[in-house]
Amino acid sequence: MNVEKATFAAGCFWGVEDAFRRIPGVIDAISGYTGGHVESPTYRQVCSHGTGHAEAVEVTFDPSRVSYDQLLDAFWQIHDPTQLNRQGPDVGDQYRSAIFTHGPEQERAAIASRDREQAKSDRKVVTQILPAPRFWPAEDYHQRYFEKNGGACHITPVIR
Repeated sequence: MNVEKATFAAGCFWGVEDAFRRIPGVIDAISGYTGGHVESPTYRQVCSHGTGHAEAVEVTFDPSRVSYDQLLDAFWQIHDPTQLNRQGPDVGDQYRSAIFTHGPEQERAAIASRDREQAKSDRKVVTQILPAPRFWPAEDYHQRYFEKNGGACHITPVIR
């Protein structure tokens, strides 16, 4: 099986992970941290705003079952890309909206999708599009958080 990676930041990673896990063709979704300057950051460090990391989700997917463009569509649906450094009640730079691309094809697709989103919005889309740096998985208690603990958040699940 051919698999690819995609990395998205759209607020609290618990809801983002849960939303992507529900999409057929997604093999795995892992909560973690990326986009910062500290090696192997902890949740406490990321929340202190001193690492530069975003809470993000690394998605492993089968492109024969779900396309990167479909994942981008889901990304735009599950959060408000016009909110700077926040989503719903979660405030801070770790909750920023970002697409971390794995190669030039993903970068082109992400830019095109952001431009389409901007054309639909009266407010500025603040989503960053950056090359994917190292991804650090979050602590075990953050993985599959809703499956383990129940609960919900402001993220809207997208089921395709």
